[in-house]
Amino acid sequence: MYRFADPQYFLLWLVIPALGIYLWYRRRSLTARLQFSTLRHIRPVPMTLKQRLRRHLFVLRLLVITFVILGLARPQSGTQFQEVITEGIDIMLVMDVSTSMLAEDFKPKNRIQAAKQVAKEFIQGRQNDRIGLVIFAGEAFPQCPLTLDYGVLMQIIDRVHVAPQEWDGTAIGNGIATAAARLKDSKAKSKVIILLTDGVNNAGEIDPITAAQVARTFDIKVYTIGAGTRGVAMYPVDDPIWGRRYQPVRVEIDEELLRRIASMTGGKYFRATDSNKLREIYRQIGELEKTRIEVKEYTRYKELFVYYAGMALALLVLEILLSHTVLRKIP
Repeated sequence: MYRFADPQYFLLWLVIPALGIYLWYRRRSLTARLQFSTLRHIRPVPMTLKQRLRRHLFVLRLLVITFVILGLARPQSGTQFQEVITEGIDIMLVMDVSTSMLAEDFKPKNRIQAAKQVAKEFIQGRQNDRIGLVIFAGEAFPQCPLTLDYGVLMQIIDRVHVAPQEWDGTAIGNGIATAAARLKDSKAKSKVIILLTDGVNNAGEIDPITAAQVARTFDIKVYTIGAGTRGVAMYPVDDPIWGRRYQPVRVEIDEELLRRIASMTGGKYFRATDSNKLREIYRQIGELEKTRIEVKEYTRYKELFVYYAGMALALLVLEILLSHTVLRKIP
């Protein structure tokens, strides 16, 4: 960035044309003259380079004045700097991986595939936020601690599958408690749990309301999402004889419990009935939990007048040297 701090001095340039005209005509009066009866014999003699330069020596003086004015206008070279202040959010994604998440009411994917895809899109849209992952079925299992390495987190999400039959169930309380344990010592300005489930709490040692009270104690906000269509959903059953077939399964989500958990902690409850709705819910949560980013811009200027003053001085010395040596007038 380049600027002049005192540009009003450029008004002095208005006198330069008048000064140039004055010096052009005055140079004749400053030249010694001799009278001859006739110039007929010397008129054909061509003018030498020295004579031509001597006639225009006053241009150096005009350049000196020009550079002096430029110096007075205080030319400055600026460098811009940015100071970025961020207040990131710590977010734990808590995902239900019970076998009911295989229901195929989130066309063209089942619930678990849709949940994974939308979670990854949500992660890609965040900046400066630490995000972790907990999965739960009959028990809760931490998968990834709070991290800024989104690439690694998304690879872990890709490897998430529904729980085996021996771990099946829906332990909502355990999922919340496990995520809260990862967030309780966080120094972030905002701490958030996003819990997604498609069922009713029927497993685990920790009551969901108790887990929500623990989260509230540590200022952790819980957003809850009920995933599943209304009514019945088609659930795949692999028969060893007849192969895969589908049977209708009634969708049962304890919406009252999820609303209460969200209300207790300052969060919000959402119902996702398809992939697009789920994507919109994550977008809304992203809008509600925005990272504060403050950018301060400032410019540091370096004074350059000394270069113009030095140029003016150099031209002045050059004029004096030329006028008293090479371009000296005799007499």
